Amino acid sequence: MSCGDPRVYLEVEVRRGDCPQCGGVKRERWEGLADNPFYTKRFAFLVGQRCRTATIKDVARELHLDGETVKELEKQDRREQLRRVGTPAPEVIGIDEISIRKGHSYRIVVSDLLRRRPIWFGGQGRTEADRDQFYAWLGPQKCRRIRLALMDMWKPFGNSTRRQAPWAAILFDKFHMMRPLGEALDQVRRSESARLSGSQRRFIKGPKYALLSHQENLTLEGRRGLQERLRINRRLNVADLLKESFGQLWNYQREGWARKFFENWQAALKWQWLKPYQKFARRIEDHWAGLAAYGQPENQVSLGFVEGLNNKIRVIQRRAYGLRDEEYLRLKVLTCMLPEI
Repeated sequence: MSCGDPRVYLEVEVRRGDCPQCGGVKRERWEGLADNPFYTKRFAFLVGQRCRTATIKDVARELHLDGETVKELEKQDRREQLRRVGTPAPEVIGIDEISIRKGHSYRIVVSDLLRRRPIWFGGQGRTEADRDQFYAWLGPQKCRRIRLALMDMWKPFGNSTRRQAPWAAILFDKFHMMRPLGEALDQVRRSESARLSGSQRRFIKGPKYALLSHQENLTLEGRRGLQERLRINRRLNVADLLKESFGQLWNYQREGWARKFFENWQAALKWQWLKPYQKFARRIEDHWAGLAAYGQPENQVSLGFVEGLNNKIRVIQRRAYGLRDEEYLRLKVLTCMLPEI
């Protein structure tokens, strides 16, 4: 590391000797050196800290280094962070996939939702075999500690979890459960826009994003405009009321109460001629086991952490345009929530 403005260079004589056991020549190893022997570990950790808030190009320009050297020193800093936290033994995990490049190229990210950090990044896609790699890495003993797995409704994730950790409850992510309901509401809006004509059609066509948003998130002016449109079109008004009321399902503390609410909500669809809503209700019925697990008190976990982590990963990818080193991306993802050295 530099001392003030001057750069400091250390010249160290390294001893070599004959090994009496193997007959080879061994070289003295200094623990203060980085993997690159031209730099110390302290300097490597400094580079890793700088790379948390700046790009490799900026750090290389500041420290008068080559960009590839900066990346390798940062990778050593990230590996040291992972070594210090040790191998995880999670009880509640979140499972999701991210796209690393165009062409449907995915990698699986597994997070520890209690400690709120990613713990595994890998696979070559999002199949059951890719998902099984995580359980093989974790080991059978630590797999038995998993009591809850949060995921979307992608079938291979559920099949792999049921086979590798059958004692773990599966909980479907609220975001992926509610998104089809928003799409169903938009289908109703489009059908009403196609059915009407003239000024009535323009009046219905406007409030797309106001409809898909929660009413408490709208401004006073936006709320008034939405209410005026809903007052004129009864079918759209009913669809909006059903969408807003469905969010109460996650407030129930017992599965029986949640089931009774869903049955009443489903009965309210009768005679409403809302086919997208009926399709959504059948989808909830098919995946009810993964939704009802949230009603148990021990399963009350933060459902937004996985999507928040995905946003952080996308920021990492945007800051590194043209990133081709997948090991580098893996290290940055796994250490993005860890304390600095």
